[in-house]
Amino acid sequence: AILICSACRKNDAPVFQAPPSISVEKADVANQWADLTLYTIRFSRFNSPTYTSRSLGYIGLAMYEALVNGDSTHISMSGQLNGLSLPKPDASKPYQWVLSMNAAVDTLLKLLYPVPGNSHRLIHERMDSLYGSILMKYGTELDPIVKDRSVQFGRDIGLALYQWSVPDGGDKGYSRPFDPSFVFPSGPSYWVPPVRGQVVSLYPLHPYWGNNRSFLVSDSNMAIPAIEPYSTDTASKYYKMYREVYDRDPKLTLQERETAAWWGDDPTETASPPGHSFYLTGIGIKGTDAGLMKAAEAYARTGMAVADAFIHCWKVKYTYFNERPSSYAHRNFDVNFVQFWPEPPFPAFPSGHAIQSAAAATVQTALFGDHFAFTDNLHEGHRRYDDARFFDLTYPARHFNSFWEAALECGYSRLLGGIHTAQDNDAGRQEGITIGQHVNDLKWTK
Repeated sequence: AILICSACRKNDAPVFQAPPSISVEKADVANQWADLTLYTIRFSRFNSPTYTSRSLGYIGLAMYEALVNGDSTHISMSGQLNGLSLPKPDASKPYQWVLSMNAAVDTLLKLLYPVPGNSHRLIHERMDSLYGSILMKYGTELDPIVKDRSVQFGRDIGLALYQWSVPDGGDKGYSRPFDPSFVFPSGPSYWVPPVRGQVVSLYPLHPYWGNNRSFLVSDSNMAIPAIEPYSTDTASKYYKMYREVYDRDPKLTLQERETAAWWGDDPTETASPPGHSFYLTGIGIKGTDAGLMKAAEAYARTGMAVADAFIHCWKVKYTYFNERPSSYAHRNFDVNFVQFWPEPPFPAFPSGHAIQSAAAATVQTALFGDHFAFTDNLHEGHRRYDDARFFDLTYPARHFNSFWEAALECGYSRLLGGIHTAQDNDAGRQEGITIGQHVNDLKWTK
């Protein structure tokens, strides 16, 4: 009888599945968290391209670092980035790495978008729902000890990245977007608050963002690009650049206005320009059927590229505090001039759209190739009702033959919108290429 009962107990013992290799995992979980991150950003209490880019840098890195120790081909960014040091897993024990990534992103996203500071309880409930569904799918037939160990390591990674983020200069940037103590420089070439703006503010957005710690040391050491000297001489390059914007505005075709609107990515209605780039990376991941590790790397590269692009861009913007076309036009061409697209609340040179899209395209091209064709349907069917000039825009999906084709159109769209000159676009594109290449030059694989 004793032998029979003993055999029954052995047969009743649960049989657990061993965690699979990362190499067989598809990108679904990374894409689900990327989509929810963009949703969270869009509906946060205060959404800005600066804080958004920073968040994407950390979220992409969380995906990557929660997985990289379980992959035989990739290398951690710990020790490669600006002062980053991260916890290590126990190499002698098994982990379910999907659960680690799930926990890392869940932890970090809630810290970057807390309730009530910058998010809403209902959005956190979405995070809880996604986290729980992934935990159930990948943890049900897993040894509970392995499950808990995997989750805890992910939470350790998320918390460590948050702690690394706190002293970078952008912590809780959503709580102080405009500084009433900011002292404006005086002079004819300097930016002034817009007559027709995206938001009502008498002060520029995040004037000290350019002092933030970048993800890459190489990006913090970049030189400030030259700017065309101010002039009202009709033969000067400066005058001609602003005149070009003024002359184009009344001649804009419907197609040109749709292009300007598609890439507007106003923070009040979308996840802002860096969120659009993050979304395009998701298209690349899905279109190439990339695995989980490749997806995490792609989101990490894109996130850090746009994050450092905005830090460098803001450093340059507040070095020159350069005016927008509207104020130059008011003084020199037409006091009643109103450009097509609402003006953002910060200086012009260089273009944030151009620098971040170029940085993103540089890493996207390295990841997915020079000729990756895709359809961008992020804003398809969107409608605006705030201005009669937008009523006839249909927002059709846009097709591109490469990431660079999309990036070039993104930058050019701001010229069509009347809020940037050619030099803003050209300088932004060149600086973005450099930043993207710095990210590509990191040691990602063994």
